[in-house]
Amino acid sequence: MNCFEEDVPMPLSPMADYFSSSLINVFVMAVVESEIPIDESKVLPLLKNKLIPMCSRFSSIMVTVKNGKKVWKQVDVNLKDHVKIPKFTSNNRTFKLYDECFDEYMEKIAMEQIREDKPLWEVHLFKYPTSKCEGTFIFKLHHALGDGFSFMTTFLSIVESADNPSIPVKFPSSKSSTSTNGMPKQLSQTASVMFKSAVDFGWSLLKNSLIPDQQTPLRSGHEDVGFRPMRIVNVSLSLDSIKEVKNKLKVSVNDVLVGAIFLGIELYMKAKNHRSRSGESTALVLLNTRKIRAYIPAKEMHATNSTAPWGNRFHFMHVPLPMLSHNKKLNPLEFVLDAKKNINRQRNSLAVPMTGVLLRLLNQIKGPQAATKYMYKIMNNASLSISHMVGPSEKVSLADHPINGFYFMTVGLSQSMTVTITSYMGYLRVGFGVEEGFIDEYQLKSCFEISLQMILEAAKNLPI
Repeated sequence: MNCFEEDVPMPLSPMADYFSSSLINVFVMAVVESEIPIDESKVLPLLKNKLIPMCSRFSSIMVTVKNGKKVWKQVDVNLKDHVKIPKFTSNNRTFKLYDECFDEYMEKIAMEQIREDKPLWEVHLFKYPTSKCEGTFIFKLHHALGDGFSFMTTFLSIVESADNPSIPVKFPSSKSSTSTNGMPKQLSQTASVMFKSAVDFGWSLLKNSLIPDQQTPLRSGHEDVGFRPMRIVNVSLSLDSIKEVKNKLKVSVNDVLVGAIFLGIELYMKAKNHRSRSGESTALVLLNTRKIRAYIPAKEMHATNSTAPWGNRFHFMHVPLPMLSHNKKLNPLEFVLDAKKNINRQRNSLAVPMTGVLLRLLNQIKGPQAATKYMYKIMNNASLSISHMVGPSEKVSLADHPINGFYFMTVGLSQSMTVTITSYMGYLRVGFGVEEGFIDEYQLKSCFEISLQMILEAAKNLPI
């Protein structure tokens, strides 16, 4: 199945153009942990017969035509150019040493660019056992190919049920989105929403153009932070424990996790003796702008007028981090309720689509370079980004390799900290990508684990 009906060069979408520039060059790295040692002979047929036919962008390169615009041009794919297998000098290593090798390898490939004369994706086969698995698949995909929703649909389409490969994998479902495209008409027509949207849009303009977050232990302020080395750590936790808090507070799973992230940041700030809280720190929370958030088969994503089309279909919501005075008692559950309030306000505001309209106008009037600069400011002026993907609820296998863990990380964003959340088989993986040498990734991870425990304990004391 091809994305395009004709085998002719097709223009990049504006968002794909922004994410493949000299200012912004963003990749998604999906880490898939195998229960058994990796058999590379089974990987090439998977890529040839399943991945590449999924969408013609997996067999296309970006080229610049006479008018200076970039287009997708289909080429022949040499799979050997896309599969990388690292080798280490010694096979007599412990899990701890291979864990270190894996972390170093992730940092290395996160910094590497993919050659522009081949399609913008790679698969790395880490064929050494770590403390988490017997082998690891690492998919590195340029963000110009699509967003997390598109990539998760691809993943769901190339894996099989581990229990019964003859049965199709169930696509995770969710309620219809309350995002900009799915907002009830009566809501958008109220004077209150219009007024709040105008205020939010004005604030977003100031944040994006004139008022960057202050420098803190969370934000270095380096202009080239998206091209600096990144360290990656992750935390695994039970989805059921998060749902207990969710049900008691009547919030979403995402609200609980964002609240725990914000509380963890507060603990990290205090651990670093950061006392200047007069300036505001903000997080960019990614919002899927498709009409529905439930995954659909890839064939339906490429259909005309699809409710969940392929590509980059998201906007950023500006969510302020809670600001606590030093003499105020810390209440863990306030962070969750604060997250819910601010995310709901942004989700139900017209400020998000208005920012999208502004980007399109900049693109049309001043050209893609001006729009790219504005997109860069949106990201660079904030302190961190948070994105959340729903993965399979059942155990799956990839090329006959049962999978016991799965997470992703976005690399190349112009912030010192990126947070990703992935669900799989009743568990959540929260990943932290941080600017190397600036943020202590292990201390940050510890602060998040403490914050989560504080929230769980506080919720236990609430009446049912």
